[in-house]
Amino acid sequence: MKLKKLLSLKSWSKVLRGTWQYIISPQVAMGDKLLFTIPVALYWALPDVMPFMPVDDIGVSMLLMAWFVSRMDRKYPSLHRGK
Repeated sequence: MKLKKLLSLKSWSKVLRGTWQYIISPQVAMGDKLLFTIPVALYWALPDVMPFMPVDDIGVSMLLMAWFVSRMDRKYPSLHRGK
């Protein structure tokens, strides 16, 4: 993501909506869904470098969401509805 998009609330709302839509979509393969959910769940569950600092957990999760949505937009173009 470019810096301007990284700071845009509109861009992040599209990422959040896109993440949810791809996770609940029956057309997206379970392996693709797990490629996002397992690393996020492990990152939140396992101790990390900065314990008791939820900001870094949220930040990493948001970056993973942006990566996941951009990957799913390319892999499933028929599901990409102007996100």
